[in-house]
Amino acid sequence: MSRGTLERVRAGRGPLERCTTDPRAFLEQDWGKRAAVRRGGPPAGFEDLLSLDDVDRFLTTTALRTPFFRLVKAGEKIPESSYTRSGRAGSRDVAGIANPARVAALFEGGATIVLQGVHRWAEPVARFCRDLELELGHPCQVNAYVTPPGAQGLDLHVDAHDVFVLQAFGRKRWEVHAAPREAERDPLDVEVAGGDTIYLPAGTPHAARAQDVLSGHLTVGIHVTPWREVLAGAVADATAAIDDPVPAGWTEDPDALADELRARLAALASSLGDVDARRVIGERRERFLSSRAQLARGSIAERSAPIDVDDDTVVARRLGAIVELSPRPDRLVVLLGDRRLEMPSSLEDAMRRIAELGDDDTMGVHELAPFLMAPASRRVLVRRLIREGLLTIRGGR
Repeated sequence: MSRGTLERVRAGRGPLERCTTDPRAFLEQDWGKRAAVRRGGPPAGFEDLLSLDDVDRFLTTTALRTPFFRLVKAGEKIPESSYTRSGRAGSRDVAGIANPARVAALFEGGATIVLQGVHRWAEPVARFCRDLELELGHPCQVNAYVTPPGAQGLDLHVDAHDVFVLQAFGRKRWEVHAAPREAERDPLDVEVAGGDTIYLPAGTPHAARAQDVLSGHLTVGIHVTPWREVLAGAVADATAAIDDPVPAGWTEDPDALADELRARLAALASSLGDVDARRVIGERRERFLSSRAQLARGSIAERSAPIDVDDDTVVARRLGAIVELSPRPDRLVVLLGDRRLEMPSSLEDAMRRIAELGDDDTMGVHELAPFLMAPASRRVLVRRLIREGLLTIRGGR
């Protein structure tokens, strides 16, 4: 059986297991229903994603700019001018650059450092977030919060999306109220340490409490697709009649408009019966698997010289690369995470061989010979997939 991207992500200890310990039990008992606290493994359970040294490096050596970071104190925003500076890049003035000395002084004085959109610019978090998206089938985003000892956290609030709180280092105290679909209960008063997690369904009131130790945590926001959106797409696919204008002067004869509404509802119901549900879901799946972040580290270095490929070239699947195949009667659609490719159907068997490569597997280009007889065709395909970021050359000829 082919080992597609989704199966490979679920193999081993994926991000959902790290967040929940038992993904099956979590999805059955907690997902969308109730808040949950999970105790992690070793104290450094999430320090591979974020450490205090990482935060220090981001803010002192990388010219990090707003809005990718901000400072708050007791829930109140601190003016950016208090901790940023301006500079020049080439011939352009650049504002909002982190001023390390001012950031450090405000942090020492009780300000919380907020790193925003970390999934867009920190590679370990980007990989974790992208793989979690594949497991859940919903887009995710990540912010990080680093709070000094003795500082007050955020006031009681709710988020419009589901959240995983991943304690990376230090400790933090939380007040967690019942989720909207949860039975009424007293608020949880819980302290989490490195490796611990909290799951909060959308709309769960929660607050980070005052603390006496350093804390660094990641907040993973999960933007769950509601059935309303899927059904609305199916309705739009069924008929365009819903876009017809309501007659002018309808307020004079509401009964007539009610009759017209009943007729249109009946027509819509009939039209919905003809909708190809599998096609609607298939198109949504393709959009999701072609709009994720691409993890293509090494591709620029690889393109610094001509890509020389022959039958003795050894290739591997680039770490973190997505490839899902969606055959059509007349073509093969290849989903690569951040894009879709269309190929001749004759390449399906060769692409399935490539899609089966595991993270530690390698393949000689000549191994595609049973599917592509012409050496030139094998070279062209592999060279293109290297340029697309799916494959990488692994030395050895």
